[in-house]
Amino acid sequence: MNHERRIHLQRKRRGWRVRKNIRGTSDRPRLCIKRSLKHTYAQVIDDSKGATLVAAGTTEADLQKQFKYGGNKAAAEAIGKAIAERALAAGIKQVCFDRGSAKYHGRVAALADAARKSGLSF
Repeated sequence: MNHERRIHLQRKRRGWRVRKNIRGTSDRPRLCIKRSLKHTYAQVIDDSKGATLVAAGTTEADLQKQFKYGGNKAAAEAIGKAIAERALAAGIKQVCFDRGSAKYHGRVAALADAARKSGLSF
């Protein structure tokens, strides 16, 4: 099996392993992280309704002014702070953290720490 295929399968398995235990409800929605090479995105999702309640990403024009490049820890911290402020404004204080297929380190950990410091609990 070639290396790229093996890495892709590991990423899919990791995502399945995380998602089988996490379910967002109306009381405690799911904070979902998507990480690409150039950008980072975060959503607060209510799985019982199938609706996105709050979202933030490095592609937004007002957030792009805070950082130079969207694929680093500084940008992830700005997204974590923004998603926490928007969630608190929407009345959401507790969330379930869904890291998806990404490992909890680097940009994902920076986003989570910034969201915690800004007032979200998970």
